[in-house]
Amino acid sequence: VAVFLYAGSMSTSEIVTAQERIWYAILLLPSFIIYTTSMVGETNRAPFDLPEAEGELVGGFHTEYSSLKFALFFLAEYVNMVTVSALATTLFLGGWRAPFPFSMIPGANEGWLPLVWFFGKVLAFIFIFIWLRGTLPRLRYDQFMDFGWKVLIPVALGWVFVVGAARVAISEDLISNTRILTWLAAPVAALLLISLILEYRKSKKETVETEATAPSFPVPPMSAARTNRTNRPEVETKRGSDG
Repeated sequence: VAVFLYAGSMSTSEIVTAQERIWYAILLLPSFIIYTTSMVGETNRAPFDLPEAEGELVGGFHTEYSSLKFALFFLAEYVNMVTVSALATTLFLGGWRAPFPFSMIPGANEGWLPLVWFFGKVLAFIFIFIWLRGTLPRLRYDQFMDFGWKVLIPVALGWVFVVGAARVAISEDLISNTRILTWLAAPVAALLLISLILEYRKSKKETVETEATAPSFPVPPMSAARTNRTNRPEVETKRGSDG
C-alpha cells in the first residue's frame, strides 16, 4: 500500500519508472522489510513453515499424498516463491532496470539485458529463501501470532500513515526534498529490526530454558516404603552396637 501511495499509481510499469533514480527498497525500507517477512510466511517457508512441518517425520499434510500429487504440492510451493519474488523485484528493486553500478553504462536497459537484471534479482530472493531455511529455527505458533499482531501489523499501519502524510505534503509543496521520507524511514526500520532481533532472542531463550528444565525421560518419585526399607539395616546395626 505504501508503494502505491508514494508512486501514485497501481500500474507496475509506472512503479518501475518511478524507481529510475532510487529503489523503493531504500526509500521505503520499512515496507520492504515488512513485505520480505510477509512473503516468507505466505509461502510457508522456514521459519514460518508451520502448516507443512517438513522437518517432522510425517511431513505435515504431505503424508496424505504421493506420486504426482505430492510433486504438484512442491511445484506450487516453488512457483509461489518465484511469484512473490518477482512482485518484490517489481515493487522494491526497480523491476527490469539495471542496478546501480551497471545503470551508468549506456544501453544497460536495452535489448535482452532487462531480462537478465530481472531474473537476477528474482534469483537473489530465491537465495534469501534458501538461506533463511538453513539458518533460522521454526517459530512456535504463539510466537508467530505475537510477532504478526504485535509487531508487523502495527508497524505497517503506522508506516502507511507516515507515507500518506508525506505524499500529501510533497504534492502540496510543503516538502521539497523527498529525502526527508528516507530520514523518516530510518527510525521505523530500526524499530522493526530491533523487534525482529528481540523476538528471535526471546524464542531462543525460551527454547534453551525448556531444554534445561525438562528431563529427557520421566523420573518417578522415590517411594516412602523403599526409603524405610533402605534405612532399616542401619537402625538394626546401630542397636546391635549399643547392645
